[in-house]
Amino acid sequence: MIVRYPDGSEQEIAAKEEAVEVYRHSTAHLMALAVSELYPEAHLGIGPATSDGFYYDFQRPSPFTEEDIRKIDEKMRELIREDLPYQPMIWDKEKAVRFFAERGEELKVELIKEKAGDRLSCYRVGNLVDFCLGPHVQSTGKLGAFKLLNVAGAYWRGNENNPQLQRIYGIAFLTEEEVQAYLDRLEEARKRDHRKLGRDLDLFSVHEEAGAGLIYWHPKGALLRYEMEQFLRSEQVERGYQFVEIPHIAKSDLWRRSGHYDFFRQNMYVFEIEEDDYGIKPMNCPGHILIYRTKLHSYRDLPIRLAEFGTVYRYEKSGVLHGTLRVRGFTQDDAHIFCTPEQAYDEVLGVLDLAELVLKTFGFDRYEVDLSTWDPEHTEKYAGGAADWAHAEQALQRALEKKGYEYRRMVGEAAFYGPKIDVKLIDALGRAWQATTVQFDFNLPQRLEVHYIAPNSKPHPVIMIHRALFGSLERFIALLLEHYAGALPLWLSPVQVLVIPISERFLAPAETVALELKQVGIRARLDDRNEKMGFKIREAQLQKIPYMLVVGQKEVQEKTVSVRNRFEGDLGPRPLAAFVEEIRRHIQQRSTRP
Repeated sequence: MIVRYPDGSEQEIAAKEEAVEVYRHSTAHLMALAVSELYPEAHLGIGPATSDGFYYDFQRPSPFTEEDIRKIDEKMRELIREDLPYQPMIWDKEKAVRFFAERGEELKVELIKEKAGDRLSCYRVGNLVDFCLGPHVQSTGKLGAFKLLNVAGAYWRGNENNPQLQRIYGIAFLTEEEVQAYLDRLEEARKRDHRKLGRDLDLFSVHEEAGAGLIYWHPKGALLRYEMEQFLRSEQVERGYQFVEIPHIAKSDLWRRSGHYDFFRQNMYVFEIEEDDYGIKPMNCPGHILIYRTKLHSYRDLPIRLAEFGTVYRYEKSGVLHGTLRVRGFTQDDAHIFCTPEQAYDEVLGVLDLAELVLKTFGFDRYEVDLSTWDPEHTEKYAGGAADWAHAEQALQRALEKKGYEYRRMVGEAAFYGPKIDVKLIDALGRAWQATTVQFDFNLPQRLEVHYIAPNSKPHPVIMIHRALFGSLERFIALLLEHYAGALPLWLSPVQVLVIPISERFLAPAETVALELKQVGIRARLDDRNEKMGFKIREAQLQKIPYMLVVGQKEVQEKTVSVRNRFEGDLGPRPLAAFVEEIRRHIQQRSTRP
């Protein structure tokens, strides 16, 4: 791809990643031109490339409709046929401000005044002139593989105190085949949307009358959570974790001492009781530290691993709430490890071993790993000394190398209080999602005076490691539902077997089958409704129930059950005892597919 730079020079870009970004940015300008010609009352915001396309923000009195989007798409394709050049221009700042002010483009004027130097670059395409660093394709005729998707509201520069704009989203790739492949993935993602599946499978609900971003778990959803918790609880107990429970509120004095009040106040819920300020916990770590500090600990007592399925609450703007992926109240599989510097490597390695087991057990065998470190050029921005950071980063790096993981080193991406490892699972659609985090913390032990008695009988700051494997149950359940398209593994399915009598005549033997299954710990349900068998089977398929057992005349006579599963359909008759043995084996092995 040949691109045109602000100084008018042209250069061929061979790297696809760089080329597609220019292509997308150029398509954003093309859309801005189409909008300006169709709707001259619309004023320009910004229009960057994104990871899969582009968007452009517009200020317009009336909202864009679906019909408007169709017209804009058609206009863009008309402009492509005109093959209009992208013409770079270098202007003085004063000239640029005057040019955009005369056209009422106040948002552009604001950007230029704040971000531009004495001279700046603009690009003209057709009648559109835009303040832009470039580069762009040579002409609109080089574009074409795109699709406009939707319109959403967006505050100017992300600040809710600024004007609200209309953001038109689109996708763009270098070929039409890539566009269609993306649209196919998008359609598959819609089918797998955890919000729809959660409603259809009767797992959870959200009630605006009670508050946005708060999840109400129905019996089936609560059972799913229970199975997840029990699995992880038992695995942690085997590895020396001790479970604790802490209150949901604490005095604001504690949050001030921990630093959360200063750094996290805007995301906390605070209130007053008897003239004392309290905060609902946004994190569990200060509470776990209080438990640790109730005793004086020797180096011989360490490591101490405190774990909790702790529910926390954080204020999120309503516009970013999304099913169970982004909520205001969620339960973390939280743990805090208190150890000596010498123990840190083994503790990190142990967490990675457990994380790998968790992800594989739930059917995720692909993941990406990031190691976030401090910026050695700006050490003043971080808590802890250089020796602390070097030791912690080395422990994380050694553990990753011991596991044989490929990882990206993200210099300067660490939190101010310590380096961390992030493990991002890859789902069935190839999307990466944040899951496991292993985080060192040099801040809280110092703020809350967390020590142990070293061999020299003197207090020494403890090494504190934050650790979450699921991240949060709410988020992980959303990922599970979308990964499996709702067809959860047998061991996690709220209903594992549905028993279906062919008619009311066989209700009694069907009840006996269901009872025998329940007695051996299989989650079975009897469908005793007066409906046709075909209807019941189709409904069971929609409910993603792993197995259906049909009971009729033949099955009663031969003392068998007719077995169906959701993937392969009719598996034929077999003795109930044989079926029970097989399904119990699948459950015990936590198979991801029956």
